[in-house]
Amino acid sequence: MNFSTVFIVGATGLITFAIGYFTRKYIAEAKIKSAEDEAKKIISDAQLKAESLKKEALIEAKEEILKQKNEFEKELKERRNELQRTERRLQQKEEALDRKAEVLEKKEESVAKKEQEINRLNEKVKELFNTQVAELERISGMTTEEAKEYLLNKVRDEIRHEMAMMIKEIETQAKEEAQKKAKEIISYAIQKCAPDYVAETTVSVVTLPNDEMKGRIIGREGRNIRALETLTGVDLIIDDTPEAVILSAFDPVKREIAKIALEKLIIDGRIHPARIEEMVEKAQKEVENIIREEGEKATFDAGIHNLHPELIKYLGKLKFRTSYGQNVLLHSIEVAHIAAAMAAELGVDVQVTKRAGLLHDIGKSVDQDIEGPHALIGAEIVKKFGESQIIINAIASHHNDVEPASIEAILVQAADAISAARPGARRETLEAYIKRLEKLEEIANSFKGVEKAYAIQAGREIRIMVKPEEIDDLETIELARNIAKRIEEELEYPGHIKVNVIREVRATEYAK
Repeated sequence: MNFSTVFIVGATGLITFAIGYFTRKYIAEAKIKSAEDEAKKIISDAQLKAESLKKEALIEAKEEILKQKNEFEKELKERRNELQRTERRLQQKEEALDRKAEVLEKKEESVAKKEQEINRLNEKVKELFNTQVAELERISGMTTEEAKEYLLNKVRDEIRHEMAMMIKEIETQAKEEAQKKAKEIISYAIQKCAPDYVAETTVSVVTLPNDEMKGRIIGREGRNIRALETLTGVDLIIDDTPEAVILSAFDPVKREIAKIALEKLIIDGRIHPARIEEMVEKAQKEVENIIREEGEKATFDAGIHNLHPELIKYLGKLKFRTSYGQNVLLHSIEVAHIAAAMAAELGVDVQVTKRAGLLHDIGKSVDQDIEGPHALIGAEIVKKFGESQIIINAIASHHNDVEPASIEAILVQAADAISAARPGARRETLEAYIKRLEKLEEIANSFKGVEKAYAIQAGREIRIMVKPEEIDDLETIELARNIAKRIEEELEYPGHIKVNVIREVRATEYAK
């Protein structure tokens, strides 16, 4: 390709570019002008519309302002009317208050006048009173203070006398009512629990199939009877009584073991020392079971729960214990019921009273082995097994070995006395009982310085009143010891007798 061709092509391209450029510029300027015209038209229309809307808004605003103005004027008019009505009411009230003030002023003037009159009268009364007092002092020869003291003393004496009479009358009435109520409660308690009693003995009788069995029980050279007595601690009395052997022992548990063992030996037929030892061992286990069952039955009958197992065993032992022929376990159950009935009538804790009543004689289950009053022994036993202080005191005090510390303790005392005093409950005859009491009092009265002696607590205690001018405090201790020693020497009695010597000085004066 030569230079001219190239030039032509380049010139052609330049011309084409220039034509395209100017063409596009013209088209663009036309479009811009058209757009500017359109924009001016839109702006013009918008201005017209805005003017129209502005006029409409102004019209609506004027209408709203006019409406609110009318409402405000209406409300203002109503408030003016209300204010006028309120002003009229206030004016009326002020007029009423003015009238009342005038009335009060008149009343105050009247009261002031009356007060002046009263003060004048008071002054006059004071003058008259002073004149009368002076005249009375002249006539009586005493000053006002002396007369006042005289009158006060006289009134005081009269009131004291009337008060003493009233107290005495109330005390008498209270005692009568208390005795009546006590009799009602005791009779009610006895009616609720009235079992039959059969006096029990301290010996047991074992029936034999024939008299030949006596020889077999004795054994060759007495070895069988010696073995039985040694193992059980019971005396066997084999005499002329037909077909019977008598077992004698103070310990009722041992006597029951011997009885069961002997009955088993008689049924078995083989009686020799080895067999006796075996049967006694079986009888001991059987009696232990009986003791436990009787203790559980007693707690069930009395309605007592949560007793320690060892206390139940002690209770069961009472099944084989008697007091003057009265079964102690039955007696304990009865005391529990009687005490509970009285507690219910008096509003006292029934369960605590019943529990103390059931356990009150528990010391008798071991009093053959431990020295001391069974009440104190029983208190120590229940204390060891966690019973409450009220129950411990009720057991310890039921024979007045210690002072009762609660109403429950006093109820147990009363229930114990009621149960023991039932006709037929105890085997001791009336004649023997009276003789023993009389002998007790006779021994006490035989000592010098004794004023009076009383046998109480069914012969378990003797209370001795001494003459304070003849016996001093130290001599009372010696007197109690001497009387106790004399009773031990001259009387036969079960258990213990408490000797209580009382020395009392009283000062008595009468106001007339």
